Amino acid sequence: MTTVAIADDSALLREGLAGLLERQGFEIVAQESRADALRQTVQQLAEQGRLPQLLITDVRMPPTMANDGLQAALDMKTAYPALSVLVVSQYVAPVYAQQLFALPAAPDSGGSGYLLKDRVSQVADFIGTLRVVCAGGMVIDPEVARAMMRASRSGLGELSPREFEVLELMARGLSNGQIAAELVLSNAAVAKHVSNIFMKLGLTPDEENRRVRAILAFLADDHGPLI
Repeated sequence: MTTVAIADDSALLREGLAGLLERQGFEIVAQESRADALRQTVQQLAEQGRLPQLLITDVRMPPTMANDGLQAALDMKTAYPALSVLVVSQYVAPVYAQQLFALPAAPDSGGSGYLLKDRVSQVADFIGTLRVVCAGGMVIDPEVARAMMRASRSGLGELSPREFEVLELMARGLSNGQIAAELVLSNAAVAKHVSNIFMKLGLTPDEENRRVRAILAFLADDHGPLI
């Protein structure tokens, strides 16, 4: 059973989300309305050997009602890389998503996601999103992805059918090894396809988070699923 901590200053949303997740088989181990209390609670759970597997937090929370929830999530994911984090917000704010996905990946890192709150009402998709994030994948709301990529040249049209297939699996959160198994290819062949994707999308080796940016390009181009 996946253990979850929820942070939102709206009691109605917090309790509603907790009830929804419990009915779907998740275990709620903490609920907080303030970012500072959230930090303390997660730290205490970690010290007890009960670090939640997933944190769901709003961006704007007390005490300052700025980006307290997001900053708490960033700090906790840095301190506890295995923690999967889903940030929810009512704002299309690319800078917040960029901060989340800019965190360096560590071995056995938990997943990361940024969704608009409207997506929560789409229950089946939302639960699917949580499972992807808990499995170490990355999820970005399509509206946020489009905002992040609006000023960029896509280059998607230059990809071969196989490269596009590889990129689609990347967008689902699969690693190179998992993609190789899915497509019945060697790891070297997948690595070559990924390298070609980066090149055709104009993502140079010195650019940070090339994998994230490639996935953003895919999502921003209105390709189907959320993940």
